[in-house]
Amino acid sequence: MNDFKATKKGITRIGNRDFVWGSRTFVMGVINVTPDSFSGDGIGGNVDVAVRMAVRFQQEGADLIDVGGESTRPPAMYGDSKPVSDDEELARIIPVIEALKREIDLPISVDTYKARVAAEAVNAGASLINDVWGFQRDPEMAAVAAKLGVPVVLMHNQDHTRYDDLVPDVVSWLKQLTESAISAGVDRKKIILDPGMGFGKTAEHNLEILRRLEELAVLGRPLLIGMSRKSTIGYVLGLPVEERVEGTAATVALSIAGGADIVRVHDVKEMVRVARMSDAIVRGWERH
Repeated sequence: MNDFKATKKGITRIGNRDFVWGSRTFVMGVINVTPDSFSGDGIGGNVDVAVRMAVRFQQEGADLIDVGGESTRPPAMYGDSKPVSDDEELARIIPVIEALKREIDLPISVDTYKARVAAEAVNAGASLINDVWGFQRDPEMAAVAAKLGVPVVLMHNQDHTRYDDLVPDVVSWLKQLTESAISAGVDRKKIILDPGMGFGKTAEHNLEILRRLEELAVLGRPLLIGMSRKSTIGYVLGLPVEERVEGTAATVALSIAGGADIVRVHDVKEMVRVARMSDAIVRGWERH
């Protein structure tokens, strides 16, 4: 393995684990503690189901668990997706995070754009903040994240699908998000970036970003890619959400070829295998 490639983005401590960027691809398993997830896997507030899922994900090879209490599916496509209050979101996720902290040995990520929710989730046991609005929606989020001192995922997102030049625009905005977070006191080494597949983008945009993912290397930070089960796959293949595992596998493999460091997925067992095979091709492999 090329040692420079394995270390050029550094190492980020998330929870009780060191993530050596470039050494391999890490798999984030999704647990949606919502009744209205786009992916069809929302489990509401059922803590026992969440724990069983997380235990299974750990056994299947996941490296992190991402817990979300509010659906982020695009309202233009799913009109029944409604924002929830801080209190409702906390009521959904805190019991789950506390239970997962007791039952599994994986870092827990909280998927939220709200500062209060992030703070209480970290106090309950989360060790990563995954903000789909990149600290843009809650003016307190950057300061709270800096104070908490945990790693963060900053995602590109916008309320429309207009671009002057798609990939350069996304790169420029992710640079701005990074600099704003650093200015607020977030350690650069704790920043992970996400181009936001499906957020403020058409299916054509998503495919182009995936095709040109290597251009995001200029950002110099680890990349998280989340294409699992998304509508772009449904459009291309003409398949419902429950039949998108092969399409997801293709996006995971090509994301890794393009430089992804973390893939966020619903089908952990299958995508861990895809990631391991892709890593063997992209990063090299030795028989043991």
